[in-house]
Amino acid sequence: MGAVGSSSVLAARFTGRAVVRERPLPGGLTEVGLDDGRTVVVKFAEAPGAARAEAAGLRWLAGAGTVRIPAVHGVDECGLVTDRVARGPASAGAAVRFGRDLAGLHAAGAPAFGAAPPGGPEEAYIGRAPMRNVPGQDWPRWYAAHRVLPYLRRAVDAGTLRAAEAADVERVCERLPELAGPAEPPARLHGDLWNGNVLWGADGHVHLIDPAAHGGHRETDLAMLRLFGCPHLERILAGYEEAAPLADGWRDRVGVHQLFPLLVHAVLFGRGYAEQALMEARAALRHLG
Repeated sequence: MGAVGSSSVLAARFTGRAVVRERPLPGGLTEVGLDDGRTVVVKFAEAPGAARAEAAGLRWLAGAGTVRIPAVHGVDECGLVTDRVARGPASAGAAVRFGRDLAGLHAAGAPAFGAAPPGGPEEAYIGRAPMRNVPGQDWPRWYAAHRVLPYLRRAVDAGTLRAAEAADVERVCERLPELAGPAEPPARLHGDLWNGNVLWGADGHVHLIDPAAHGGHRETDLAMLRLFGCPHLERILAGYEEAAPLADGWRDRVGVHQLFPLLVHAVLFGRGYAEQALMEARAALRHLG
């Protein structure tokens, strides 16, 4: 049975409804129409445990009751079935609302930095890259050990970064206590908040998909939003700060928080992202003087 036919089987099993139509979507997804008029999306797992990790993250984020998250209808080792988001325009008003909602999501908190969502595995994923959820209470130490250095080592092992270049990132990790800003409690992060995972809905709200959810520093989500650009970003940030002002100097820390996604992308996609990570690391060291 092909991927599309398999999608219908999974959708019918998890929703209890008959399938009336199906349509492939970009990114290996399938849109499935049900006999009760609803439309769902089927996503097959790219690695063992990936679907369960994603479903746990979606449910944890939805549990905050702030940002709109597609409902999960079911998950197994093969894949998951969620509601489909009807798309609409990216508007300034929706951006401000999203900023406020994102602040509420972060404020819902997490037991620790690196805490996995309830029911989520320690061995999770960010995109196609493995990501370990190991709890810690000190953000600079945890961020270095579990979000920066593992991907730095993989990039060096693959030859994407030279050892001498990696030393600059290692120096940033050593000096993270000086670069991190005021201590903050663990926030409930989406964890992979780039523009492709931000869906502007026909209902006038932003919906988030495809999380790598964990407990982390709230500035990391915001730095990811900036990394690849997002419509009405300054309106989003204005709404966020209206609800939960950021600590002084947060704009100077954006590059430090971007080291994590940049090194993940270096591992997955190569040298260009490694060079960008080096640029941010060297800028952080210059800032320290």
